[in-house]
Amino acid sequence: MRGGWALRGLAATGVAVVVACGGKPPPVVVSKVLPPANPQAVVKMVQGVTLAKDPQSRERAVALLREAIAIDPNLWEARYDLGVLLAGAGDLSGGEDALAGAARTNPDAQDVALALAEVRQRRGENRAAAEAMGAFVDAHPSATDVRTLYVASLRDTGQVEKAISQAREVLVRKPGDSSALAELALCHLARGEKETASLLAKQALDSNPHSAVADRATGLIALAGGDDATAFLAFVKATQEDPHDTTARLNIGSVLLRAGAYAKAAEQFRAILQVSSEDNDAALGLAATLRGEGGPVKIEEARQLLEKILERNPHSMGALFNLGVLYADVLKRTSEANALFRRFLAEAPSDHPSRAEAERYLATMEIPGAAGTPTPPAKGGPPPAAPAKPGKKGVGK
Repeated sequence: MRGGWALRGLAATGVAVVVACGGKPPPVVVSKVLPPANPQAVVKMVQGVTLAKDPQSRERAVALLREAIAIDPNLWEARYDLGVLLAGAGDLSGGEDALAGAARTNPDAQDVALALAEVRQRRGENRAAAEAMGAFVDAHPSATDVRTLYVASLRDTGQVEKAISQAREVLVRKPGDSSALAELALCHLARGEKETASLLAKQALDSNPHSAVADRATGLIALAGGDDATAFLAFVKATQEDPHDTTARLNIGSVLLRAGAYAKAAEQFRAILQVSSEDNDAALGLAATLRGEGGPVKIEEARQLLEKILERNPHSMGALFNLGVLYADVLKRTSEANALFRRFLAEAPSDHPSRAEAERYLATMEIPGAAGTPTPPAKGGPPPAAPAKPGKKGVGK
């Protein structure tokens, strides 16, 4: 889980009434109108939400929420609660199905759009998450929380310039917003503009000293500058500010990986995968850790992890690139590496930070007489872990 999404319980159902104090009435926003909620379904939903507070009663809570949905399929709050509960327990596939149902029932709910995008990102479905959020903010321009998460998704898929544009749009609507400033900082970091990134991260922390997102951005900038100690402290502080966000484990694992503390890094990544076996970021990090440890058994586990990611999401650029590197540098399976880099280049946008490296690998393998000995991307050490994350509003507690 990446953040503090809470169960809704009984939220506003039906049509909201806006009261004006004289003058012309406010403009009417046409949204999907749902029939009144079935009282029996509402009772089941509230019971489920109440039981969900106790981990020992989670199964019964899930059953009650499913009963509520069976009674009233239009009760989108129950679908949302079910999705949050399943995703928080590590069932990302089930969580996505429930949240997608909530989105179909109430396409205007920002909470649903956020939670669904977060689950898709955790499953490595960054393209689907980005497309859905892009459509949502087009239809709901004032949905700044979704737009901020959209920035992170665009950056994750290598669309840095578009991400910058969206971050600036958030700041026009919410000047000084710490999360938007932190996301903008990371966009500039992706462009190699470390000084600008540092200034923006400082502005984010000045705006909100308790922003876990700003702390994580500060840590990522320090990490990019080679200051692992400062990065580690920033990530620990982010953990303290947002104890429910497992992004901190990913970031701490990345610092430990860079330091060569492979066993400790693996602990962080495995802890996430124990809760959520489909978390692709954690799987990418663990694969990089195993590559660093070396040895036939761990290399094979790394290969299997990356292959499983691609089975779930054939468009995962991180898995395509890292598996290509593994085949090229370690397994010396040039034809497979060649195919993976070609797939990566077909997926990656022109400004993706790993695109030039993939092109160099591919060019090296195509040089006559050098097909089996591509040059590694860096001297020593494993390929980069899954990119450390700035943190996003997540699903589940």
